[in-house]
Amino acid sequence: MKISRTKFVIVFLVSAFVFQFISNSVLGNEVRLFPVNGDFFPGTASPIGWKSTLAKILYPIKIVLIGPVTLLFKNPDPDPAPPVFVIAFAFYWTAMALFLHYLFNKIFARKTV
Repeated sequence: MKISRTKFVIVFLVSAFVFQFISNSVLGNEVRLFPVNGDFFPGTASPIGWKSTLAKILYPIKIVLIGPVTLLFKNPDPDPAPPVFVIAFAFYWTAMALFLHYLFNKIFARKTV
């Protein structure tokens, strides 16, 4: 792979935050990066047909992107400081991006030899 590790992580982080913002804005009741009420998977129980269908399509992606970190924010504080969410997800997504970069480098290095 011809992309540097730093650039890959930055593109991954920006893409993940944009995906989170757009999916929550379209499926949720308000336009936000993270919902206030703690509903990290909005639209799954929506009576509107297209929202419910889109939520079911995006659900596996959201499980991988935000699932493990949402367990940290279940009950302790219903309204933590906003940077806590951003920092926690950034650390998780950075680790995921580094693992994916390593994996892609192994896969593509094997095919080019």
